[in-house]
Amino acid sequence: MNLLSVGASYRTADVSTLERLTIAEDAVPALLQKLVSQPYVGEAVVLSTCNRVEIYAAVSGFHGGLGDVCNVLSEVSGIPATELAGHLYVHYDEAAVQHSFRVSAGLDSMVVGEAQILGQLRDAYHAATDADTAGRLLHELMQQALRVGKRAHAETGIDKAGQSVVTAALEVAASKLGDLEGKPALVIGAGAMGALSVATLTRAGVGPVRITNRSAARADRLAEAYGAVAVPFDELDAALRDADLVITATAATEPVLTRARLAAAGPLVVLDLAVPRDVAHDAIDLPGVTVIDIDSLATSRRELPAAAETAAVEQIVTGEVEHFLGWLRGADIAPTVAALRTRAEDVVAAELRKLYSRRSEFTEEQRADVSRTLHRVVQQLLHSPTVRVRQLAAEPGGDQYAALLRELFDLDVPHATQADAVPEIGGKA
Repeated sequence: MNLLSVGASYRTADVSTLERLTIAEDAVPALLQKLVSQPYVGEAVVLSTCNRVEIYAAVSGFHGGLGDVCNVLSEVSGIPATELAGHLYVHYDEAAVQHSFRVSAGLDSMVVGEAQILGQLRDAYHAATDADTAGRLLHELMQQALRVGKRAHAETGIDKAGQSVVTAALEVAASKLGDLEGKPALVIGAGAMGALSVATLTRAGVGPVRITNRSAARADRLAEAYGAVAVPFDELDAALRDADLVITATAATEPVLTRARLAAAGPLVVLDLAVPRDVAHDAIDLPGVTVIDIDSLATSRRELPAAAETAAVEQIVTGEVEHFLGWLRGADIAPTVAALRTRAEDVVAAELRKLYSRRSEFTEEQRADVSRTLHRVVQQLLHSPTVRVRQLAAEPGGDQYAALLRELFDLDVPHATQADAVPEIGGKA
C-alpha cells in the first residue's frame, strides 16, 4: 500500500466550490466506508474544515487510487470530475507525508501557525478509527502528524501571536469598525468554530458577547464558560439589531442570514466563517453590511510569522518526514524478511521429512535433537543478514534490498511491487 493525499483548499478553490465539497460531520462515516469500498483504496481519513477538504488514503496503485478518490469526491459533491480536477492537489508517498506534516504544523493554513488544525486533524483521525477505515499505514501517519504539530507549537514561536482564522478575521473587521474593544458582538453557532470565536472575542476585549445556537443547551454551556450571554435562536433578529459585529459559523446547509434578515438588522460587519456560507449570496452587497468570508480572508491574509520561526518548523517537518520514511521503508521489508524465514523453515521441514523416512530407527528424542539443531543453524545463518537488511532498508533507496531478496530467493510476497507506475507529481500546493 502507498500513501495518497487528494484535496482542495482556499489555495485552489473558491468558497462556492468548497461549499459543494464540504462534508458534514454526520456524513463522514458513510463517506469513509464508500472510500474503502473502492477497488484501489484500503484505508481512508477525511479532513473537512472551513477552508479545506482532504482525503488521506492508503492505495494499492497511484492511478487507480486517484481515480477512486476523485470519483467519490465528484459523486458526493455533485461536481463533474473534469471540473473538480482543476481544484484538486495531489500528493503521493513522500509528498503526501510532507503535506500531512505541514498541515498539522499550521504551515499550510490560511493563517500560518494557527493551532486549530491540530484538533481538526485529531477529530478526523478519531472518526476514521471509529469507522475502522484507518489501518497500519494511516494510523502511523496520523499519529506522527499530530506529534509533529505538537512539536512545532512547543519548540518554536510559530503560534506566539495566538493566530487563528478567527484572529485574522477580527483584524479585517477592525479595519472596518476601528477598535473592537467594547463593541457588541453576536456569535451564531456553538460548535468548534463558534467556541473559538467566543474565546478570541473575549481575549480581545470585544463585548458584550452574545451567543445563539439552534441547540440552546450548547449555547448555554459556551456562554457560561466565557461569561457571555446565550440568546434563544428564535430571537436572532433582535440580537442582530443589537450587534455591531457578527461571527457566524454554523453547520447549516442553507443560509442563516438572508438578505431580508440582514437588511432589517442595520449596519453590521459579518464574519462568515461557515462552509457552506451562512450569508445568502444576494445579501453580500447590502448597503451598510460588510461581509467578510473565507474568500476575502484568503486575499487579505495576515503576514507570515517571522521567517526564522517558519524556517524552524520547516526544519522539524523535514526531519520528521525522513524519520517516517525510514520507518516506512523498514516496515515494507518486513513481509519479505518473513517470507524468507518461512521459505527457510519449509526447506528444513522438507529435508527432515526425507531424513526420517530413510532413518526409521531414529527415536523421538533423536528426531527432536536433529530438528532443534537444524532450526538453530538456519536461525543463526539468517539472523545477521536479516538484521542488516532491515537497517539498509530504512535508508534512502532501501527498497532495492527487499527487491533483491525477493529476486534471489524467488519469494512471492503479496503487495511487494507497486501496482502501476507513478508520474512525477506534487499538485498545486
